[in-house]
Amino acid sequence: MSNQLNNKPSLITPGYGLTFVLVTSLFFLWAFPNILNDVLLKQFTKSLELNLSQAGFLPVALKTGYFALAIPAGLFMQRFGYKTGILFGLGLFAAGCILFYPAALSRTYLVFLGGIFVMAGGCAFLEIGANSFVVALGDKSTSERRLNLAQSFNPIGGIFASLLGVRFIFSGNEPDAAKIAEWKLTAVEGFANRYEAFLHEENMRVFPTYLTLAVIILVVAVIIWRAKFPDIAVSGKDTGGKGKISELLKYPHWWGAIISQFFYLGAQLGTWSFLIIYIQDNSPLGEKQAGAFLVANMVIFMAGRFLSTWLMNYFKPQKLMGVYAVTNIILVAVAILGSRWATARLGFGLDGCTLSLPFGIFDSTPLPIGIYAISATTLFMSLMYPTNFASGMKGLGPNAKLGASMLVMSLIGGAVLSKLMGFIGNLDLATVGSGIDAGKAIAPGLIIPIISYCIIAWYAFYGSRPRGPLYD
Repeated sequence: MSNQLNNKPSLITPGYGLTFVLVTSLFFLWAFPNILNDVLLKQFTKSLELNLSQAGFLPVALKTGYFALAIPAGLFMQRFGYKTGILFGLGLFAAGCILFYPAALSRTYLVFLGGIFVMAGGCAFLEIGANSFVVALGDKSTSERRLNLAQSFNPIGGIFASLLGVRFIFSGNEPDAAKIAEWKLTAVEGFANRYEAFLHEENMRVFPTYLTLAVIILVVAVIIWRAKFPDIAVSGKDTGGKGKISELLKYPHWWGAIISQFFYLGAQLGTWSFLIIYIQDNSPLGEKQAGAFLVANMVIFMAGRFLSTWLMNYFKPQKLMGVYAVTNIILVAVAILGSRWATARLGFGLDGCTLSLPFGIFDSTPLPIGIYAISATTLFMSLMYPTNFASGMKGLGPNAKLGASMLVMSLIGGAVLSKLMGFIGNLDLATVGSGIDAGKAIAPGLIIPIISYCIIAWYAFYGSRPRGPLYD
């Protein structure tokens, strides 16, 4: 019995536990720009007077930063090692946060987008380094479980980010059209009118959170700079050597992972970015109340990560991901049918099916089941990113760093598909005479996550089997 226990593959290479903890802290940090972006999307529709399509450039800037710097990040770490790459990424991350100060002063959307792009570039360095390192830090048979464990700390960062964003960025002040018209006729010293003063105040609420984040990032950089990384971080056989794209194309499970990851990030980012707007489209909740669902989503995401890590002791990760994808197809369909848009445009819907939260939350306001359904998809998203990543990396050998870089590039799916969701949502899709204003509703854009989960299910059930000239 003891021999069987001794022969069981270890989750983490013995002696590297502290290193694992240190690198895992990075998963916590890069949640902040991703989740705060969801808060900004709602905030900028107010403070910068953006429509849904214009606000859709926020996730575009975020994921384009990942896309543009993914290959340079992989080549940089191939030349200088993971530690130097991580430090460089933390520096870019902090610089992007600092750019929010001049952006807020100038109230210029393009400068905000520039800050987000720079932050995302830094996060590309962190994700490539941390994900690849964790995959290599133990037996390959436990790589999915190990990466899911490390990724479980990403939603903890998301919880903190959403709490800070809702608390410090949202003011809860949402004037209607009549109030705005009144403010435009009211003089205020230093501004054209009271409405301009309001927009300035709302805009200035953004940067303190990002400047605080910059300070934290720099402190973490100093700690990592002083720490010693083991040799595996720069010369392990699964991560060393120079990769070739021509070699990578021989691995169908790798390029299948890129396709699956592209659509997963589109589904995840699109759902989270427009979550607050979907809730306000379909309920009487204010921005702070709707923002509470974003916080709850991060708690659900964290629970899903830990639950999935445990379930992987009993079920194959890829099959589990397939079941999750099919479940989300059903849930997103319920979210579409549970919207006011469905009733107005399709002539039938489930928005009349409501349920109040317990304990008098939101004064026991009944909420459509579509809101609960779209929130529940987060639970089943939880294992998709790390399982896609670890499945695609199997057996790549010296091609692993380049393969990891190109897997991170697939995050551009978040930019492309979330922008497409915003474009669809910005269309006037109301039915004349329905009595319900469904114009510019985000619900029809949810067809994009449904398509995405179909692709993920294909990869989980059929495309993820390792094939090609595999390395041990």
